[in-house]
Amino acid sequence: MVGPMVFVYALLVSFILTGAARNAKLRRPNPPIMQYTGYVLCGVTGGVSLALFGLAALSWFGVAALSLPNVAAAI
Repeated sequence: MVGPMVFVYALLVSFILTGAARNAKLRRPNPPIMQYTGYVLCGVTGGVSLALFGLAALSWFGVAALSLPNVAAAI
């Protein structure tokens, strides 16, 4: 399930960055929906990177950040 989400995210980022670069080259302002979508994607990127950094830091110090239930014990 992560694969399609990453694909859609990369497609959106590619579209937004290409459109923004083209508008900058032509010296046109970006449409508001493209600008807001860019802000949202930037926030998602920052949030996910901070969450993954925190997860890596917790695992570095030996704290079990993701404790998954033992499915075999429940059967």
